Amino acid sequence: MAVPVDQGRRRYRPASGAVPAHRVRPGAGVAGAIERRGDLRRLLALLAGRSGGLLAPATLATASGIPRTTLNRYLELLSAVFLIKQIPAWSAGPAQRAIGTPKLAFVDTGIASHLLGQDATRLNEPDGAAGPMIETFVLMELARQLTWCQERARLHHYRTKDKVEVDAILETPDGRVVAIEVKAGATVRSEDLAGLRHLAHRLGPRLVAGYVLYTGQQTLPFGDRLRALPIDALWNSET
Repeated sequence: MAVPVDQGRRRYRPASGAVPAHRVRPGAGVAGAIERRGDLRRLLALLAGRSGGLLAPATLATASGIPRTTLNRYLELLSAVFLIKQIPAWSAGPAQRAIGTPKLAFVDTGIASHLLGQDATRLNEPDGAAGPMIETFVLMELARQLTWCQERARLHHYRTKDKVEVDAILETPDGRVVAIEVKAGATVRSEDLAGLRHLAHRLGPRLVAGYVLYTGQQTLPFGDRLRALPIDALWNSET
């Protein structure tokens, strides 16, 4: 398999249905701390629309009208019940990594799409949310596979002050790195690998491989250690 994440015997299939906001309610453990159900519904919709982007609590507090302290508590609760996941920022220095802004990922893209009011047809329209949803799906598939992968690694995202970005970074305890960019399109251009090339230059041999996962069907070489792969390379050992 091209993407070095252990396949195990499991395979993720995204949910086709959706869980309404009232599923998280008082009496369901930690969710009992949620004060107003209307706030939760509004916040979930905002989070779904920001999945795959940086998590900015101050912006969310302004958009939702929820006080910042309350919103932070809601975010902790939604993480605890596995509705959202925060992907930490990565840098070559551990001290720098801790101060980076995390990326938000909605754990189930079926629920996120439902909250956005978009079915498969609507997602693929020019102003649809296919891009963020596909990126979110890949991030969560990586997170799931890392729970049973024999090769220990941690999932991060990468973004510089100059807005050079890589969607997913897998780093092993000995410092080896696999970088993954996600593209919701059937073609890959050289400029789509700008972030991967940046990391290859910065990390040298520490970068084991850089991949663009896209919706096309071909494996495409883009130089030393860089390739474009179909998204199903995540679970298809023949890719």
